[in-house]
Amino acid sequence: MSDVPVRVVVGLGNPGPRYERTRHNAGFWLVDEVARLYGGSFRSERKFQGQVAKVRVGGEEITLLKPDTLMNRSGESIGPLLRFFKVDPAAMLVAHDEIDLPPGGLKLKRDGGHGGHNGLRDTIRVLGTRAFGRLRIGVGHPGHKDDVVPYVLTNAPAAEQREIESAIDRAVEVLPLLAAGDWGRAYQRLHTVEKTE
Repeated sequence: MSDVPVRVVVGLGNPGPRYERTRHNAGFWLVDEVARLYGGSFRSERKFQGQVAKVRVGGEEITLLKPDTLMNRSGESIGPLLRFFKVDPAAMLVAHDEIDLPPGGLKLKRDGGHGGHNGLRDTIRVLGTRAFGRLRIGVGHPGHKDDVVPYVLTNAPAAEQREIESAIDRAVEVLPLLAAGDWGRAYQRLHTVEKTE
């Protein structure tokens, strides 16, 4: 899987203005930034229950998706899109909020479980595989598991928001490497930058 070029980038989040700036929408923020940087514009696609944009990164066409389903039904948007475009899940990167990383933390992963994240849980259920890439965007932890849901469904303080946005900028910088299938260099660049800052 390490040399599979990324052809689809999915941002996980909840649709609508109520959730727009909440921590749970960090995945949406990432694909929004990719679209902005590469000149893509999202349009509603009913057959995928989501917002879709096309961009060219390093000469390769990348499809961006923001599911219009709620977070815990993300797979119902992702599955039809992958089937329609005949994209193997291994060529997909899913960006999502991660409470087990501090605000501004990043982790690029290939394969793995859902870690309690409902968007990943539903994606794995629908696709029947865990073999896809994930970009975990740190939003911090509230300190107690009972506080997680209200925490991710509220806005981050300004200082934490800036850290998250800075992490998204760093992640977008390695997208050309992922589009070329160079997961190793992308991983090294992201994780080395984090350690030296």
